[in-house]
Amino acid sequence: MKKDFYEILGISKDASPSEIKKAYRKKAIKYHPDKNPGDKNAELEFKKAAEAYEVLSDPNKKSKYDQFGHAAFEGGQGFGGGSMNMDDIFSQFGDIFGEAFGGFGGGFSSRESRSRGTNLRIKVKLTLEEILSGVDKKIKVRKKVQAEGVRYDTCQKCNGTGQVLKITNTILGRMQTASTCDACGGSGKILSNRPAGSDSDGLIDKEEMVSINIPPGVEEGMQLKVSGKGNAAPGNGIDGDLIVLIEQLPHNFFVREGNNIHFDLYISISEAVLGVSKELKLLNGKVRIKLESGIQSGKTLRLRSKGLPEINGYGNGDLLVHINVWTPKTLNREQKQFFQKMTDDENFIPKPEKSDKSFFEKVKDMFS
Repeated sequence: MKKDFYEILGISKDASPSEIKKAYRKKAIKYHPDKNPGDKNAELEFKKAAEAYEVLSDPNKKSKYDQFGHAAFEGGQGFGGGSMNMDDIFSQFGDIFGEAFGGFGGGFSSRESRSRGTNLRIKVKLTLEEILSGVDKKIKVRKKVQAEGVRYDTCQKCNGTGQVLKITNTILGRMQTASTCDACGGSGKILSNRPAGSDSDGLIDKEEMVSINIPPGVEEGMQLKVSGKGNAAPGNGIDGDLIVLIEQLPHNFFVREGNNIHFDLYISISEAVLGVSKELKLLNGKVRIKLESGIQSGKTLRLRSKGLPEINGYGNGDLLVHINVWTPKTLNREQKQFFQKMTDDENFIPKPEKSDKSFFEKVKDMFS
């Protein structure tokens, strides 16, 4: 069920035209997309307020709405459903906002199309060690910059504002809308002196060393933005950004899965039978682990918080050590006989003399 237009604007049915306009302006400023970037709910509320104002500010439409409600417009323009086009809203009601967003002359400068340089994209290859601790990289970037001696004059068509204003007389009074100046492209400047070797915008190619701070825990495919390090904009506009794509290099020993790290540890049969203490080299240090006697191939040991850090700073992943018992490919005569006995008798348990070495020590000697 569609919400009542009076309720949307927070006014009563006997509100005066000035009260309706004031209420709409308040709602529009609160939910304006420039104040709520990326907020879909705010955008919907902004559209609803505009649609309510579209009806209630028009005496004929208001009369029909008061008599029939939303049914008066069914099959028509879809009032009240959040379906108005954003460009229509700004073109029809732009002057309502006044200077709430730093406007000029009742205009709407927050939507000014200021000249902006294009973004650049580069790839940065990182090792797991760099991802673990974060790293500062210095990258040489080839970009567009303003040529030495370039000069721009103020655009006469828009007087340097980057916008061309249009005044329209409506039932509500004089409506003022703004569009990007086609003479200067929104920069407010016109190229008056183009140095030799520069392009039509007075820009040249130049290499620049850019410092990039890469935080710990970044992942393959993640993009970082370095503001203002892209191509320069013509007419002293806003420089573009440098977009950094993260690429992770493969590691000789470790495999990454999210913030966890996997490692295959190979041990001998004697180590599996007797148990052993092993020192593992980590990405940033060492750790010693103890393997109990009789450990089976395929067992996984989890070392908590020995993995990679969360990029938001909430702890570390784990190191997962996968046990693999190494099977020798060649055996001497004594080793073959030993395993043959074990194969022939699954219940084979040697009973050595007191002077003999223990069974497990013999196994260790055989395969050491």
